[in-house]
Amino acid sequence: MTLPSHAAIVVIGGGIIGCSTAYHLARDHKADVILLEQGKLTSGSTWHAAGLVGQLRSSASITRVLKYSVDLYKRLDAETGLATGWKMTGCLRLATNEDRWTEFRRLATTAKSFGMDMALLTPAEVKAMWPLMETGDLVGASWLPTDGQASPSDITQSLAKGARMHGAKLFENVRVIGFAMKDGRITAVQTDKGEIACEKVVNCAGQWARQVGAMAGVSVPLQPVKHQYIITEKIDGLASDAPTIRDPDRRTYFKEEVGGLVMGGYEPDPIAWDTGLPGGDVPGDWEFRLFDDDYDHFEQHMTQAIARVPALERVGVKRMINGPESFTPDGNFILGAAPECANMFVGAGFNAFGIASGGGAGWVLAQWVVDDEAPLDLWVVDIRRFSGLHRDRQWVRDRTLEAYGKHYTVAFPHEEYLSGRPAIVSPLYDRLTAHRAVFGSKLGWERPNWFAPNGIDAEDVYSMSRQNWFRPVGDEHRHVREAVGIFDQSSFSKYELTGPDALRVLDWICANDVSKPVGRLTYTQLLNTRGGIEADLTVARLGEEHFYVVTGTGFRTHDLAWIKDHIGSEMQVSVADVTEAFGTLSLMGPSARKVLQSVTKADVSNAAFPFAHVREIDIGGHSVRALRVTYVGELGWELHVPIKATGEVFDALMAAGKLFGIRPVGYRALESLRLEKGYRAWGADITPNDTPLEAGLGWAVKLRKNTDFLGRRALETINGAVLTKRFAGFTVDDPDIVLVGRETILRNGEPVGYLTSGGFGYTVGKNIGYGYVRNAEGVSDEYLATGDYELVVAMERTQATIHLEPLYDPSGERVKG
Repeated sequence: MTLPSHAAIVVIGGGIIGCSTAYHLARDHKADVILLEQGKLTSGSTWHAAGLVGQLRSSASITRVLKYSVDLYKRLDAETGLATGWKMTGCLRLATNEDRWTEFRRLATTAKSFGMDMALLTPAEVKAMWPLMETGDLVGASWLPTDGQASPSDITQSLAKGARMHGAKLFENVRVIGFAMKDGRITAVQTDKGEIACEKVVNCAGQWARQVGAMAGVSVPLQPVKHQYIITEKIDGLASDAPTIRDPDRRTYFKEEVGGLVMGGYEPDPIAWDTGLPGGDVPGDWEFRLFDDDYDHFEQHMTQAIARVPALERVGVKRMINGPESFTPDGNFILGAAPECANMFVGAGFNAFGIASGGGAGWVLAQWVVDDEAPLDLWVVDIRRFSGLHRDRQWVRDRTLEAYGKHYTVAFPHEEYLSGRPAIVSPLYDRLTAHRAVFGSKLGWERPNWFAPNGIDAEDVYSMSRQNWFRPVGDEHRHVREAVGIFDQSSFSKYELTGPDALRVLDWICANDVSKPVGRLTYTQLLNTRGGIEADLTVARLGEEHFYVVTGTGFRTHDLAWIKDHIGSEMQVSVADVTEAFGTLSLMGPSARKVLQSVTKADVSNAAFPFAHVREIDIGGHSVRALRVTYVGELGWELHVPIKATGEVFDALMAAGKLFGIRPVGYRALESLRLEKGYRAWGADITPNDTPLEAGLGWAVKLRKNTDFLGRRALETINGAVLTKRFAGFTVDDPDIVLVGRETILRNGEPVGYLTSGGFGYTVGKNIGYGYVRNAEGVSDEYLATGDYELVVAMERTQATIHLEPLYDPSGERVKG
């Protein structure tokens, strides 16, 4: 075998993701692409996948990716002549309790929001569709007719043939052993058959993706887990077109195969594949191999499955499949550009739904590779959602096993993971614990979600209705509106840009004007070439060549990498992540100035320290970066304190604030406060799919200034035109309604969009939701104002009122005074 000496793009891995990516690179982009497989195509985990194909996810973009997979599998055989084994059998999801039924009613609403027709069925209707099923314990079921099943190996071989038809070159039995690198980029792929110079590499190596990434210094946080299912002998009375079944309360799934059933499940006590190799590496010779059958561990699924389908007790088992699947710490797969290496892209960690995702994931990943930019809002699967914490193999293992165990549990709103905690704590952790904080976790940081009053257990009690923290959070909310609260936001991601070209870099990537004098700060978005919002942050100018950037906790890797990606090689600028260098205390409320003035000699009056300014002030002998900004709609400051002094400054503020009733406040109150002000949350209300003009943030874009910036051309094409979607707020008076997002927006009885976020506003005393109203013919002010609006919540319609201005608008003295 003689390998080519050069290719524009090298794809590593010949499973369904690698073959799909190569196919789309060749078909859609006419790319010069080579695929390398260390064994035979499908020989990793693809060949033993169960082959269920579902489509609905909580993200509209990921649902679109999965719907694309189904569309591709339907037609691929006509193109390549190789069957995919696709059968559109539909899928039944069973509910045996009221919490699950509420979850399904919300899922059915989400499905309709995303243009899919999910029905809710009675137990009798389920029995009629699946006569062999025991339905006596059912509350009901959801039914998505467009789901189905396919043959993983057949799909992959069909994709591989299609890739070759469009010019891609595929090579088997070629092992990647390293990379030649220069200036943080891969210049060549080194294999046991020779070297291939290339411009870009796509790591689709499945359970080996972590090891392949490590060769280039890239972290791919995966954990192989042993996943088992059985294939039974033929079952009398089982229809060949029987719907696939997901029975989450019994933690099992079923699909028909050659007259019998494939049955597997997701147990709460999964078994990691501890390979025994250094670092948990997967053996390179694991080709078409399985583990020994483990009926003792599988018995829990067998017991539940027989209770659901009694015929299983009388039928033989043809085969048990016990193979490794790659799972991730949050249950979402991994796509995108690696932050550590400028030209490596990753498609891996598909959590046992790689077959459902394969077609669509290859489609968007190929586009991402060609454009160096995601084509959709793919944040929930973006590799840049991870951080340095995810290099810890033990932490990844523990969290991944927990995520696996939650695969079929009820998805309660606001539920937190428990494993690997606490991983990162601020200096205030013990102090806040003493105040009875109930913590959540964000990118490893422990953050106070709420504070439990005496008489209430300091822990979350999950529910599909109002949860146990609802009233305490309301008290915290009101306290910030009426007095003063202090938030520990030390987990904020923080960067410093310094050097002669620091302003030039920021002026190019920021949509708003950051060329303000020293001492000013700017709220701005960072845009992609489509004008979509890639980041939402503040930029404080500390010196002529010194800027301080603050963004959300979870966006640390993403936003830093986006900034670095858009710095030209000729630029003289240094970028540093200083997240751990500063604690952050947000002092908010009408009495915030009184508290702050009592602990510093600096003049913090409005004349001396106006809104949107930054000052270095002294508190207790410590120099503090004070940013006059608010995310709650009250007078306030973010105080960025040297990390070791955070406790002392907190103590000083609490002592001085005692006279004014100061109290610590958590993130759940922060969320309700921002909802009342209409402040957008990135990743929910504003995403790479949304432009500032659509999001009502046009005021934060420097289109009137004669300065080019990333995304300007895209915005200029729609500026002044009637937009086809616009951001709006909605309130619901019914106190029993719980808004969580993805509820359908109806205008005059017709669906026009869905909520991107939802919650409760304690000051206004109403449920609040935000979302985009869509209309292909344009969404004018008149269109918005003249409609009669309802929201569909868990499949029930409820009257709603639209709002185009903030629901809470205090006097100017509180925010800017």
